Amino acid sequence: MVRFGKFLKGFYVALMGIFLYAPILTLIVLSFNASKSRAKWSGFTFKWYAALFENEAILQSLWNTIIIALVSSLVATLIGTMASIAMNRMKKLPRQVMMGITNIPMLNADIVTGISLMLLFIMTDFAPGFTSVLLAHITFNIPYVILSVLPKLKQTDRNVFEAAQDLGATPISAFMKVVLPDIFPGILSGFLLAFTMSLDDFVITHFTKGAGVDTISTKVYTELRKGIKPEMYALSTLMFAAVLILLVLINRRRATHEQTVNH
Repeated sequence: MVRFGKFLKGFYVALMGIFLYAPILTLIVLSFNASKSRAKWSGFTFKWYAALFENEAILQSLWNTIIIALVSSLVATLIGTMASIAMNRMKKLPRQVMMGITNIPMLNADIVTGISLMLLFIMTDFAPGFTSVLLAHITFNIPYVILSVLPKLKQTDRNVFEAAQDLGATPISAFMKVVLPDIFPGILSGFLLAFTMSLDDFVITHFTKGAGVDTISTKVYTELRKGIKPEMYALSTLMFAAVLILLVLINRRRATHEQTVNH
């Protein structure tokens, strides 16, 4: 009976793995298929990868995606961290009100946020384009940073910060040397979460972008009507490989750090 239970657990995990990674594996295989047809294998090739770096429209979409994700994540991390520090020093009722306001964008459907921002830009005569998408991404990224940093701030001891000031440190110096190292894991988690959400977003980008401005997600949506080019399979494969390598390096560094601390 115990063996059967272990078998069921292993089977369930394997089944979940298949459901999660079979589509990605299919995409990777198609990126090396010499034929444009998804139903026929015509031989192994790298031509779609070569064609990818010759396709200016896709490369521009990739560049827009990375720049928007990186800049919006950095700005949202800065604003979200400062907001978290302010909220952490508030009294109970104002802090609860601010937490409720912070949770609203996360509970809202993306389409509600996207249409709301689009209407705001229209009412203020703000021309839709790269800047409007960037502002929209900063807006919806801030709550993710706050919810990552605030728990870390609650774990810190205020007395240590005050003790550093009593010993002659300025408020900024005390924060940089005492508080920041403690909350840095939360700041990093908030940045990575914001970067991931921005990189993956489609709905809000679709409603706030102007003509001629595309990210990877909107580019794929546009091509669905005509048929997705194999170059997009190649790009998706490269992005998946980059994320996988990054995760492996981060996990190895974390494991090395834990071993060093234990010893």
